[in-house]
Amino acid sequence: MDAVHEVLGRSALVSLTATAIALALGVPVGTWLALGRRRGRGVLATAVNTGMAVPTVVVGLAVALLLWRSGPLGNLELIYTLRGMIIAQVLIAAPLIAGITMAGLQALPPELPDQLRALGASTPQLVFRLWIEARVPLLAAAMAGFGHAISEVGSALIVGGNIHGQTQVMTTSIVEQVRKGDFNDALLYAGILLALAFMINAVLTSVQQRAASWAQS
Repeated sequence: MDAVHEVLGRSALVSLTATAIALALGVPVGTWLALGRRRGRGVLATAVNTGMAVPTVVVGLAVALLLWRSGPLGNLELIYTLRGMIIAQVLIAAPLIAGITMAGLQALPPELPDQLRALGASTPQLVFRLWIEARVPLLAAAMAGFGHAISEVGSALIVGGNIHGQTQVMTTSIVEQVRKGDFNDALLYAGILLALAFMINAVLTSVQQRAASWAQS
């Protein structure tokens, strides 16, 4: 059972860290795409929407090629490490978060930014207020990003290598147990993984519902 706790903790660490970084990157990008009018916005929006649909195993392959010892970033020695896995999960979750953020802000009344500017709001104040108004979709973005990260298996296997005691996480453990024909342990790991995802998303859903109630009151 100690091994299960270790793998579970590693999964939570990697996915929560990746989600936090993806939020820090994806929310500003999504905000710029929703509010910006500069040249290149359409190309970046297309890239974000494409990134939302790219298979995770393709992302894992691209990251592995970059981090491989003979690759351009090989000197960083990030292949088969938790940090390398976090990088892959950030690249998987960030486009999803950016896309949902963009859609959520674009769904706000189009006259709202102009009204805030007329009231003397600076750019940071305007953006912060818009984030508050779009708090429900932003929480949805966080939940989607975390769900995408915690359930990821393709890039985890390619970039992490499923090394026992080092890079093995819940999803790669399930794959390993299935390959062994040990479906009892595979089901145990799957149940624990679902419980972890449910607990974290339950907290986020509770916050989201309160935010929705506040918005309607």
